[in-house]
Order: sequence, then C-alpha cells, then structure tokens
Amino acid sequence: MRRVNEAVREVLSTRITEDLKDPRIGFVTVTAVETSPDLRRARVYVSVLGDEAERERTLAGLRSAHGLLQRALAEELHLKRTPTLEFVYDASIDRSLRLQGLISGVRRGREGDER
Repeated sequence: MRRVNEAVREVLSTRITEDLKDPRIGFVTVTAVETSPDLRRARVYVSVLGDEAERERTLAGLRSAHGLLQRALAEELHLKRTPTLEFVYDASIDRSLRLQGLISGVRRGREGDER
C-alpha cells in the first residue's frame, strides 16, 4: 500500500501542477496520500500556501477537478480500481512553523537572560 500511495501522490502532484488551469487553485503541495486497502477511496493531503480563504478556494478547485485527476490516475497507474479522491488540508506544516517560532522565541529569551 505504501508504494501505491506514493505512486498516487506522484501522479497527482504532477497533474495538479502541470494540467490544472483553474484560477482558484493556488500553490499546492501534495504531502501524503492514504489509499484504502480495497482501492475505493484515497484521502489526499495537501498543503496550500496562503490564508484561510485561499485554502478554501484551492480545495474547492481541487474537488471540482477530481474527475480529471481520477482519469489521470487510471491512465497512468492501471490499478484494479481507480480510487475516489478526497482532498483534505494538511495542517502539519502550519503546526511545525508555529512550533519553530515558539522554539526560536524561547531561544531568544534565553540568550537575552544570559547577557
């Protein structure tokens, strides 16, 4: 399943960046894919550069393009079934940036105390 997930992620990443011309879709990174064992569903985690409104517009654009993307998967991967795609915002990058900022703040505070 790990190889299937990675193959789906690669195809979707390429197709989203090269083929989709929807103006709602901003800068998107496909961070992970989780495919169900029966290949009926694939949850696609995406990271979107921008604010909340930009994220929502991008997710709406991706959802409207799911048929085109599913067709691309069928053409390139030749799986037993082509999974139905569900796009989900991946907030892990936001969390890591927030934690990095907190850690930097603590470090700056310690450096100020040592002076």
